[in-house]
Amino acid sequence: MFGPGIRRRGARGRLAKPFLAAPVLAVVLAVLLAAAACSSPRPPAHPAAPTAGASTRPAVAPPATPAGAQLRWLMAALGHLPLSDALVRSHFDAAYLDQFSPPVLNQILQAVIGLKLLSIRVSQPSTVVASIAAGGARGEVWLAVDGQGLISWLRISPVTAGPTPATWAGVDGILRQVAPQVRLLAADVSHGSCQPVHSIDPDTAAPLGSAFKLYVLDALADALAAGKVRWDQLLTVTPQVKGLPPGELQIAPDSTQVSVQDTAAKMISLSDNTAADMLINLVGRSAVEAALTDTGMISPAMNLPFLTTREIFVLKLDQWPSLARRYIAADEPSRRALLSSTIDRAPLPTVASTGSWITPRDIDRLEYFASASDICRAYASLAALARQPGLSPVSQMLSVNDDGLQLDPATWQTTWFKGGSEPGVLTLAYLATTRTGKSYVVTVLAEDPSRPLDEAVAIPAILSAVKGAFTLVARS
Repeated sequence: MFGPGIRRRGARGRLAKPFLAAPVLAVVLAVLLAAAACSSPRPPAHPAAPTAGASTRPAVAPPATPAGAQLRWLMAALGHLPLSDALVRSHFDAAYLDQFSPPVLNQILQAVIGLKLLSIRVSQPSTVVASIAAGGARGEVWLAVDGQGLISWLRISPVTAGPTPATWAGVDGILRQVAPQVRLLAADVSHGSCQPVHSIDPDTAAPLGSAFKLYVLDALADALAAGKVRWDQLLTVTPQVKGLPPGELQIAPDSTQVSVQDTAAKMISLSDNTAADMLINLVGRSAVEAALTDTGMISPAMNLPFLTTREIFVLKLDQWPSLARRYIAADEPSRRALLSSTIDRAPLPTVASTGSWITPRDIDRLEYFASASDICRAYASLAALARQPGLSPVSQMLSVNDDGLQLDPATWQTTWFKGGSEPGVLTLAYLATTRTGKSYVVTVLAEDPSRPLDEAVAIPAILSAVKGAFTLVARS
């Protein structure tokens, strides 16, 4: 996902993978986690400053990385609320605190006292993703740090909540309550093509959010297969390619070098926007546009020219809405000219500027677009590419983060995930393979052009419906 994605109730909540999968300030309070945690004893009004050893030892230790060190501190700090302003400012960066002041952060953290680590799902120097529990509820915590090791992004979100539907009518009923416009496709891709099993309006294009990164990955894999690019080839982080959060590379020092493989891994598992733009620049805009057609997209013209995340942010934030309206009104050649003459020359908007982006902004005309069927075909293409010699990292990247779906490992061997969001947009797209080698895709696209989706409600509902859909599609 790529939108402002500030996780707060009523304002798009989840970093959802944001299309621009939530910027650096995303804190998500899951309703279930809050309810479970609220029964925890209230801490003393004037506690001593927390230390790493001050709280109950977690079931799993945070990794020995800068991000892991801050996670360790955070788990300890939850037992010593409220935190002083000075202590908060010594652990959170200034951009984050522009959105969540120390008093607000203390109020938020009160709702999740008593969290325990269950497992570490993603561990990179500046990012850690962990499964957690609070009372009887389960969830995930995502934490990222900046170049000085300060917390720049924190998200606490629920995993599947509520009963898993046992019928397709039950799946449909849950999804139709999420948003006024919902698309669904459950399909068998075991034989290399999408064989629909159940659907809701699967061929109508909808805004994607960060799920567009599947097409960037497909174009990259094609370039690797053709020998035009190598996994170990080094890319350079420059001011011109840096975007807005989420991710890590936007805070990397200028001239940092990152391999193509690491860049792609960050783009998929962390929905790193800077990584996506670096890869678009590497393979070329035209190669990503070709991937739209090559994977079988029904209406690729809706995405021409194919925008970088930086360009989307400029359009959605700079001179809003005048610049965006100029772009929307232009034909394709004029749009390309506007990119080179104006949009690509504009400075990157600040993280603080995303604070005003809390309602949908032309999501039906200025976004990345695909249908549920299109995404299924993109996954089928990536699955075929991943089986080619030297391209197995494609599968590994897509398997790192399942966004809390957690299918039964006794039945399911691997789960691929990519999602996306911005205000009014939420996409969750999965490909899962059973231990007997059968592969299925379940994709949900939810859209509300008039108001933001309440992701605290929508995400658990969609995860429950998706889990039910995988069970049903496998039985078919």
